[in-house]
Amino acid sequence: MPRLDPHSYNESTQPETETLDWRARVDFRTRRLHAEVTLTLKEASAGPLDLDTRELDIRAVVDAQGKPLPFQLAPAEPILGSRLRIELPAGLRQLTVRYRTSPEASALQWLTPSQTAGGQHPFLFSQCQAIHARSVIPLQDTPRIRVRYKAALTLPKALKAVMAAGFVRREEPGVEAVEHYEMPQPIPPYLLAFAVGSLTSKELGPRSRVWAEPELLEDAAAEFEDVDAMLRVAESLFGPYDWERFDLLTMPPSFPYGGMENPRLTFLTPTLLAGDKSLVNVVAHELAHSWTGNLVTNASAEHFWLNEGFTVFAERRILEALEGKEVTALHAALGRRSLETAIEHFRAHPQHTVLRTHLTGIDPDEVFSQVPYEKGYLLLCALEEAVGRQAFDAYLKRYIDTFRFRALTTEDWVAFTERELPGALVQVNAEAYLHQPGLPPAAPSLRSSRLEGLQRLKGTVPSAEAVRDWTPAEWQLFLEWLPTDTPRETIRALDERFHFTKSTNSEVLVSWLVAALRARYAPALERAESFLGEVGRMKYLKPLYSTLHSTSEYRGKAREIFQKYAERYHPIARQGIEGILSRA
Repeated sequence: MPRLDPHSYNESTQPETETLDWRARVDFRTRRLHAEVTLTLKEASAGPLDLDTRELDIRAVVDAQGKPLPFQLAPAEPILGSRLRIELPAGLRQLTVRYRTSPEASALQWLTPSQTAGGQHPFLFSQCQAIHARSVIPLQDTPRIRVRYKAALTLPKALKAVMAAGFVRREEPGVEAVEHYEMPQPIPPYLLAFAVGSLTSKELGPRSRVWAEPELLEDAAAEFEDVDAMLRVAESLFGPYDWERFDLLTMPPSFPYGGMENPRLTFLTPTLLAGDKSLVNVVAHELAHSWTGNLVTNASAEHFWLNEGFTVFAERRILEALEGKEVTALHAALGRRSLETAIEHFRAHPQHTVLRTHLTGIDPDEVFSQVPYEKGYLLLCALEEAVGRQAFDAYLKRYIDTFRFRALTTEDWVAFTERELPGALVQVNAEAYLHQPGLPPAAPSLRSSRLEGLQRLKGTVPSAEAVRDWTPAEWQLFLEWLPTDTPRETIRALDERFHFTKSTNSEVLVSWLVAALRARYAPALERAESFLGEVGRMKYLKPLYSTLHSTSEYRGKAREIFQKYAERYHPIARQGIEGILSRA
């Protein structure tokens, strides 16, 4: 029987889940969720039903009347986890699985009070992308199958839960509280998300509020205060916003990503709180996912570019509307640089630099890179250049409308695009983007006067007057363009003039530290060590640990720092760093 997603045990001939009703008790002492989930199928069916699980302790499987159903939990496979096979009797549409999660559940991070901003209460959060929802709930963990759900979380009364769903009510029957949520729109399982901690909120606009620990709330509200204007611009470009609310949750430092586009409640790293709104393009990216990713979804990780390439394109259209073409060109140049770095990283495995990937037997977290983001973006830019903005905007709206609340493959996209924009794919040589490794020679490159001015100063120690009006994006580009053999004396001169080692902008700081560590600039090592203990975002951890590990004098130091801070990092981040440190 065919499996359409190489990262799920789901077989296409088996019935699909329509709704979930999930009830879980949060146990900070044992770091477990004690839970049960009721699955309602789209149609009654007899025979096997295969669910994805990872390290779940399955206690029972019963039908709607409480009668036990036969089940078998297969031995774990390293990437997929364990298949839970349930034998369904004829006519059954609803079943309940009772279970508990593992303390090492790959989607969950349990923080002690000392790991939070307030230092008084523990914190729990989930991160289910790409294939980690199965460590929280036994389900068909493939974006091919969307589900609506209800949820009830039992938690200590002193804490607050938030969920990427509509809030229904909170009950306080005793020493614990029960919070109820409902998601009326069907979502792919990787968008299941919740957090529990000392949380409070502030309204940002009629459709948005920001959540954070009390100690971070005012800073977060100030940084993200323009989100409603961003939402209105996005609607003007891509059509009505289908998720009712766009709330934000400022996460603890160990959150492994810049943001996660959970519908109704985007998770954001606190590294965005630069104090000058210079990093809120990440918010634009997660907002854009409300159309490209959440509304129109890749059918599996093999088509991840359909989520991320479209979203980078949409993000930069929002940025262009808000800040102009010059700023957008700077961000596109940063993206181009990250793409070149990713292609170089995979030089021994060039098959991972195509857009339409083949990932049977490969963990999607292991090959996560900027390729689907930036190479996908360039393909869409090429198409826009070929057909003109007006025609491409109309095409984009038809695309979103056609696949709304659906999943699609690259092959589906090709067929749609050939029908809607005849001849355009051949004109831009889409084959080179989709199926050939590396960067296509004719890939578009945005131009701007600010970018040209920046290029003229590449590799120099500029005067303070020459860079007086530079934005953080320009500084980041300048630093990333420094030659790998930049002398230590040049690095020292730059730091003495511009104080990069003390930068409070994380993007600028990491670009600086990578360049300075390559030059064996001693102050950078001390700052890198402290910074690696402050953040958990993989975008920063990976280049810093990679640079330390690739420098013979610092290799032992890299492992020492990791051993010191590993418990602070999310399991997904720990896995990635362990891979870096295991290289020869």
